[in-house]
Amino acid sequence: MNEHRRLDAPHEVDVAIVGAGIVGATLALLLGQGGLRVLLIEGREGIVDWQPALAPEPRVSALTPVSRQLLSGLGVWKDIAQSRLMPYTGMQVWDAEGNGEIGFSAEQSGVSELGHIVENRVTQAALEQAISRCPSITRRYGVRVSGLGLPRTGSVSVVSAYQLEGAEASSLTLSDGSSVAAGLVVAADGARSRLRELAGIETREHDTGQVALVTTVRTAHSHQGVARQRFLPTGPLAFLPLAVNSALAHPEGEASGAQRHCSIVWSTTPQEAERLLALPETDFCHELEAAFEGKLGTVEYSAERFSFPLHQRHAQEYVLPGLALVGDAAHAIHPLAGQGVNLGLMDVAVLAEELLDGHRRGVALGDERWLKRYRRRRRSDNAVMLKMMDGFRLLFGSRKPGVRLVRNLGLGWVDGSVELKRLLMRQAMGERGELPESCRPR
Repeated sequence: MNEHRRLDAPHEVDVAIVGAGIVGATLALLLGQGGLRVLLIEGREGIVDWQPALAPEPRVSALTPVSRQLLSGLGVWKDIAQSRLMPYTGMQVWDAEGNGEIGFSAEQSGVSELGHIVENRVTQAALEQAISRCPSITRRYGVRVSGLGLPRTGSVSVVSAYQLEGAEASSLTLSDGSSVAAGLVVAADGARSRLRELAGIETREHDTGQVALVTTVRTAHSHQGVARQRFLPTGPLAFLPLAVNSALAHPEGEASGAQRHCSIVWSTTPQEAERLLALPETDFCHELEAAFEGKLGTVEYSAERFSFPLHQRHAQEYVLPGLALVGDAAHAIHPLAGQGVNLGLMDVAVLAEELLDGHRRGVALGDERWLKRYRRRRRSDNAVMLKMMDGFRLLFGSRKPGVRLVRNLGLGWVDGSVELKRLLMRQAMGERGELPESCRPR
């Protein structure tokens, strides 16, 4: 898909965003609805579509109330709600090597739900619809970035970068041979960011030694809107509740099947993931049921299985003159708490607020000194979350008897403290990162 129309020189656009996934598309809407001219560049062909007849996909996100608030302010949530989503009102976490268990409920936290499990395709399609209604956003799909040029200086003092003939711009060379000049380039192109590589930004990273296996399953018992996670010695196994249209719920059309589908995220060793992927469906369902202690009864069906390696990365720099990194391009996190997309959405909310505020004040969009305001507000919060998730992974991955005893006692102690559980739930629901005022629904 190519909606590229002729734009005025010397800077064709205010902001060029590379990567039109959930994070990049949300940033495009925030800036486009804020009055900036945005170019959204994506390697895949065409927009993401969603139809009720489509079976659920395995890639889902646990969107927090803060993320919902952000998407509501952009006019996107209503389309998501009309498509398919599952509010979850409870969480259960337990240790496979002991009797430690902890449960959370929306009622204890004083809210109607803890969050929503939404297929990524549903969120993406709703964002695409909103983008099509925003005339200040231009889309170029089916092209990739092959070159990046950044300003030589750290700041440019102009009223509006694209209005000044001599102002330095960031530039992109694309795979079709064309080029783009922009006041700012944003890398939203994922954990293996090509832009981050071209800019020479180093990352601190390590291989977790785990692979995530994902699929969709149907179980004998209803999930009852509860997200469940069991910590196995090889990694966490999560059953995330899904909403499925009644026509797809069961081959015989059984209505109750709509509450019996879950998205599976099974973190395990590469060797075990390879073995599980090779199993026939029936054998895989039996092993999955056993690993989950049959909490939802028989696993009756499994969709196609996929896997991907789990690496943890954190960019050394979030910004350079004329460049900013957001989402997985800036930080890749273990999926055990489902915080990846939510962290990325907070990134773009803060970046958009700073860019629009600076633009109103006459600051160039690519001014590194101003961009550092975004870095200060987001890098430390993201670093804390990365350390927490790595700590949980190491804690529950240890098989030392003393560590097992402490973590089981700890889970039981926390489960008995209502106030501490409320504090943990506020963290999980995204309340630690308050949504910027400019990004809240009016």
